[in-house]
Amino acid sequence: MDSIDSCGASESCAADCRAAHVRDRYALPLRHPVVCIVGPTASGKTDVAQEVARRLGGSVVSADSMQIYRGMDIGTGKIPQDEREVVHYGIDICDPGEPYSAALFQDYARACFSRADACESWNVLAGGTGLYVRAAIDDYRFVRGEQVSNPVREHYTRCLEEHDAAWLWNLLNERDPESAALIHPHNTRRVIRAFEMIELEGTTYARQHAGFAQMEQFVPARFFGLAVDPGVLNERIEARVDGMVERGLVREVEQLCREGFIDALTAREAIGYKEIVAALQGSCTLDEAVEQIKTATRRYAKRQRTWWRKDERVRWIAADDGGISRMADEIVASL
Repeated sequence: MDSIDSCGASESCAADCRAAHVRDRYALPLRHPVVCIVGPTASGKTDVAQEVARRLGGSVVSADSMQIYRGMDIGTGKIPQDEREVVHYGIDICDPGEPYSAALFQDYARACFSRADACESWNVLAGGTGLYVRAAIDDYRFVRGEQVSNPVREHYTRCLEEHDAAWLWNLLNERDPESAALIHPHNTRRVIRAFEMIELEGTTYARQHAGFAQMEQFVPARFFGLAVDPGVLNERIEARVDGMVERGLVREVEQLCREGFIDALTAREAIGYKEIVAALQGSCTLDEAVEQIKTATRRYAKRQRTWWRKDERVRWIAADDGGISRMADEIVASL
């Protein structure tokens, strides 16, 4: 796994970040609160976050569980290298087949916060993955099983390979029906995590989930959400997916498959990749795959809206017009 400088930062900046991490894992309180910009996909978070960071003289930390993977550029909506006006962290951390977790991102993000704080700089956290944002900001204490690897995870991963997702979920339902009721049977990573919590920590996913809403904030932060009318957002998603295909999403997936990452790309959460893999394998046409990507993205955006609407810390900003400068003005003025 690459170190923090894999996201386009200078070597000296990355060295400072590593040093800060070693010196003080959570160097708090920060001089400036982390500016968290959240909301659904296609709401404009990436551009707004960069503009806010540019005005504040800070850097962006991407809290997106798919942008961490190298080579998965177009389908994850990464800002192109030649369009990055500030340093971006949280991008291209590891290969698609390499395990990663919210627990690792917590350490990573807080190291970035510490480095920026040591330089008296601002951090802007661009949040597409709610768990990653809350892991970075809130007092989320991960169990040992949520690190990269462990024997329990390896055991249940083999069970999954020998049987299927439904079999594994049914096994969890027999042992811990309360937790199983909270987890979709196809979300095998979370099903396996539930087993880890039972066997490694003597707790359950359900108990942890119940305490999540009451979790205290650990890192000083201000939350801004980009609110887009669902109809407008759906139109943006349509255009966004069409644009990804035009820019070479199919070629990107073909290249990743040639590099041996086909199993990683068919992971349930890799929207935009598993659908194209299916088309390349002849399971559907390309047009059908594109429609499936649009549908999956709309559903994901709805889940993101639901997630952040429950968080009372979020100050919502109208984003229907896509006015990046106006939204940045409003955010910076309120700090």
